[in-house]
Amino acid sequence: MKRSYLALDLGAESGRAMIAHLTGGKVEFAELHRFANTPVRLPTGLYWDTLRLFHEMCEGIRAAAKAVERLDGVAVDTWGVDFGLLGADGSLLDNPRHYRDARTYGTFQEVFAKVPRREIFRQTGIQFMEINSLYQIHALQRDMPQVLAGASQLLFMPDLFNYFLTGAQASERTIASTSQFYNPVKKQFATDMLRQLGIPGGFLGRLIDPGMELGPVLPYVAERCDLRDETLVYT
Repeated sequence: MKRSYLALDLGAESGRAMIAHLTGGKVEFAELHRFANTPVRLPTGLYWDTLRLFHEMCEGIRAAAKAVERLDGVAVDTWGVDFGLLGADGSLLDNPRHYRDARTYGTFQEVFAKVPRREIFRQTGIQFMEINSLYQIHALQRDMPQVLAGASQLLFMPDLFNYFLTGAQASERTIASTSQFYNPVKKQFATDMLRQLGIPGGFLGRLIDPGMELGPVLPYVAERCDLRDETLVYT
C-alpha cells in the first residue's frame, strides 16, 4: 500500500515542500514547492516574515493535495531558537524576531550576572550563543516586559506553524532543547533558572516527543489547501 507524507522544511534562507512516498519498504522523495525565506527589517528590529512563510507552506500542502490521491500526514521542520508568543485568546502578540536581531548583543554579561555561566551549562548542556532563546527572552523581559507579561504560550517556530495548522499548542522536545532553558536530564523546562532571571515560566507549554500526532489540519486549512480527506499533522 502506498502512503504519502509531506515535509515542510524551512531553512534560514529558503523553504521547500517535499513529498515522500512509502511503497514496499522504499521511500521516494520529490520536491513540490520551493520559496524564499527573506527576513524583514523594521524600525524596531529584524523579523521573520512569518505570515508569508505560512502562506507558502499552505501552497506546498495544496501542491501535495493535487499530486497524490491521499495525503497521509504533514510535518514541519525549521531552524531552532526563535519563537512566537501567543496571548490568552490565541493571537500572535508580536511577529517572531530573527535570531540575528541586535537585541541580544551583550546579553551574556547581563545574564551571567544573575545566573553563572557554569550553572546554565549544568542545567541545559548546550553551547553558548547570544542567539539562543534564553538571551532573546532576557532581552524581551528587559525591553518589552509588557509583551512577556501578556503571553500565555511560547511556541518555537515549528510549533507555531503546527499551531496555525491544527490549533494545538505544544513544544516538541528536540526544538525546545535549542533554547538553553530546557533541562535534558529532567526532561522539562528549566523554570527555576528563568525565575532567577526574573522571568516567569507560565508561558511555557506542555512538552511532547518527536513523531507524535498533533491532530488533523483545521477546516480553514483543509479548504485553503484543497484537501479532500482528513490530513494529520505530526511533530
